[in-house]
Amino acid sequence: MAMRTVAIALAALVSVAGPAAAQKTYGPGVSDTEIKLGQTQPYSGPLSALSAVGRAQVAYMKMIDDEGGINGRKVDLISLDDGYSPAKTVEQTRRLVEQDGVLAIFGSLGTPANTAIYKYLNERKVPQLFIASGASKWRDYANSPWTMSGTINYVIEGGIYGKYILRTHPDARIAVLYQNDDFGKDYLNGLKQGLGDRAAKMIVATASYETSDPTVDSQIISLKQSGADTLVEFSLTKFTSQAIRKVAELGWKPEHFVPSTSNGIGAVLLPAGLANAVGLYSAQNLKTASDPQWADDPGFKGWLAFMHKYLPDADLNDAYFVAGYDQAQLMVQALKQCGDDLTRENLMRQAANIKAYQPTMALPGITVTTSPTDYDVFHSARLSRFDGKSWVLFGDLISN
Repeated sequence: MAMRTVAIALAALVSVAGPAAAQKTYGPGVSDTEIKLGQTQPYSGPLSALSAVGRAQVAYMKMIDDEGGINGRKVDLISLDDGYSPAKTVEQTRRLVEQDGVLAIFGSLGTPANTAIYKYLNERKVPQLFIASGASKWRDYANSPWTMSGTINYVIEGGIYGKYILRTHPDARIAVLYQNDDFGKDYLNGLKQGLGDRAAKMIVATASYETSDPTVDSQIISLKQSGADTLVEFSLTKFTSQAIRKVAELGWKPEHFVPSTSNGIGAVLLPAGLANAVGLYSAQNLKTASDPQWADDPGFKGWLAFMHKYLPDADLNDAYFVAGYDQAQLMVQALKQCGDDLTRENLMRQAANIKAYQPTMALPGITVTTSPTDYDVFHSARLSRFDGKSWVLFGDLISN
């Protein structure tokens, strides 16, 4: 009788433990102790300043590991240099997937870079999550269901500028400088959408540049000659700096807008000359270190402590460190939601089911909600103006 009682008890234990154990389902790169992720960043090349995004993400995962990991698993984020060269991005991404066996690609930077790999990753059903590109193509959940952006969509942001200009300066003569790729063209399309049926009349000149161009001086000279009183830039890092500086050298005084992707004080405005940047407009959906209103904000204090401990030599005025931190928080949130079902399929499912999550460095009122039919993580922003020291927010949240 005693043996029969023990057997029944063991059977009952197995019936309880069995399903729980079965719930541990792992994809490539996952074990009881580790989650392996991969990414590419432009640590070298013409836009190396943007690699602050990757540095922040790697450091954030180190902090998560020091705090015990995600559900007890350490995160190994393998971050490789692609020099902002799409061909190199392909090579490095194939290594991450086929040799390193990562669960997912996370936070890879740049529209050209991600464009070069997204078909490959979607064909292999590898999550390409919270990438540092807001191109409109990442909204296409039907044709690229394994790819999701981690930034505000460029069309949305461009529309925010268009709506603001239309409301406050309806007779503006607008000149546009844009990068000649999906990045710049998406922003330009968004601007036109925001201006609506007035776009054709209000936009009096456009000029594009290639990332291989040495400067954008000639483009700025041409745009000034158009007689425009408003300049909207859809440019990146050094080209934004060059344009700001050239506008000042020419004595041109347009209402001047720069994108959120290129409004970092340390990486962009300092090289341009802070005095030359006074009066610039830009969109913001994240807090900035230069804004004194966040001094007592718990989220900002957490970011500052993180920076001092894990990136002590970094420039706190470099907004790209905030962007990387924000995207890393989104990745961690999706991984936490996975629990012990760490397959590629479930990770994608969870990334597309984030509900009213507020990254700690997001502006008040901005939360992230995704769905299987809505891959945009941010839908709104506030406008700000540079006063020579910091970006000063004004107005309410604007959505597009």
